[in-house]
Amino acid sequence: MKKITVIIACFIPMALMAQDSTHLSRDQRKAAKKEKVNQMIKQEEEGALIFQKQWLLGLKLNTDGWNLIYEHGKFKTIEKTKLWWLELGEHQNSKQEKLTLGSNTYPGVAAGNAFVYGKENNFYYLKLGLGDQYLIGGKGNKSGVAVSAIYGGGLSLGLLKPYYLQVVNPLTGELTDIKYTDDPTTFMNTTDIIGASAFGTGFNQIKVKPGIQLRSALRFDYGRYNETLSAIEVGVNFEYYLDAIPVMVDIPAHHAFVNAFIGIEFGKRK
Repeated sequence: MKKITVIIACFIPMALMAQDSTHLSRDQRKAAKKEKVNQMIKQEEEGALIFQKQWLLGLKLNTDGWNLIYEHGKFKTIEKTKLWWLELGEHQNSKQEKLTLGSNTYPGVAAGNAFVYGKENNFYYLKLGLGDQYLIGGKGNKSGVAVSAIYGGGLSLGLLKPYYLQVVNPLTGELTDIKYTDDPTTFMNTTDIIGASAFGTGFNQIKVKPGIQLRSALRFDYGRYNETLSAIEVGVNFEYYLDAIPVMVDIPAHHAFVNAFIGIEFGKRK
């Protein structure tokens, strides 16, 4: 009986000490969390971009085309945000130029749509990327401009669609749609060309060309409130495809595409 009493007497203080330690640890965690929240509130009042996630939609004009972007970001630290993005766009050759035939050689046949002479394929792309946004300079205040560096890369799926022209048969006078590989001579003969075929012509013949992509940019966020993302982005894209991509008839096909861009973006943070 005395042994049991001694054991109980020793256990009770130890249990009380453990309970006090648990309460102390819990209080410390609460205090640390509260301090972190207070610091974030203070930084946000001073213009820092404090949030858990963000999303944006944007339109970019490239030196060789255009693209639309959807981007999603997840806050990691005050300076760093993890990003993933999806882009859809088109590469255009700098040498391509649209022509419109004011009149046609064949009586009774009206001139058609404007067309790009010597264009063999439309080259669209769908890109999925992962990367980071690193805050270089905060707003300083809510009406300032935040500057961030964007960098990352991922996969790119090239979508190669044959470019079709509407031409007239010189023997029968009938109109038909052809691509370059159907009849190279007629395709390049402006006398027989009526104009570009309908936009949807050739979509059932799209070929997928896999590749990789890299993105590097600076983002200037001028949104008045931290919850609103309004930005201009400037940067450089690089893509490399496993197959050489033929766009124009008289220009050699190549694997790599490099362009500079400027874009406007709008989104939300929360």
